[in-house]
Amino acid sequence: MPSSADLNETELASLLCSRLCHDLLSPIGAMNKGLELLADETDPEMRARCIELLTDSARASANKLKFFRLAFGAAGGFGDKVDVSEPRQLIEGLVADKPRVELQWHVPSAMLAKPAVKVLLNLALIGLDGLVRGGQLIIAAEEQDGACEIAVNATGPKVVIDESLAAALQGDIGAAVLSPRTAPAFMIERIARAHGGTIQLAAAPESLVIGAMLRV
Repeated sequence: MPSSADLNETELASLLCSRLCHDLLSPIGAMNKGLELLADETDPEMRARCIELLTDSARASANKLKFFRLAFGAAGGFGDKVDVSEPRQLIEGLVADKPRVELQWHVPSAMLAKPAVKVLLNLALIGLDGLVRGGQLIIAAEEQDGACEIAVNATGPKVVIDESLAAALQGDIGAAVLSPRTAPAFMIERIARAHGGTIQLAAAPESLVIGAMLRV
């Protein structure tokens, strides 16, 4: 695996695609299993349960694809500014599959620059992944006077963040830890730096706070 200094755009895209495939594997696998069960099942109640499984898995797959389209991809359907209702709906879609997580949204700005939205989505994903036993995911962002400030606070009984992921967020990462898991963090650190900003974090056993600032 190349070092962060040597990583080119193609290699970064490959790592991001690997992360996307990993996250889609579970719901799509559940859809495949549901179809197999439905093909052999004759009991009406069991068929209804299979259809419910298929519906839930299809919804989860669609939510993840929509999320990663904007969080990782070019998101060609959007302009330079994105209505904040869009990232909110995308995050709500992921939180819907985490019944023990409560989302709090504090974004007074009506629109955010696309780079800021990418950073916000990826920080929200990191915070959500860290809530291994549930809790609150608090998201705040505001764009004013050419700058955007973003804060994601994950609080719960146990909040975790891998050391390599934390290092990637702060641009301190080597070849041994650059992976599909850390690539999104590495990407948004580059985005923040390219827009004259930084990413900072503070981690504790029951809390993870990640802040970002960008000039937009």
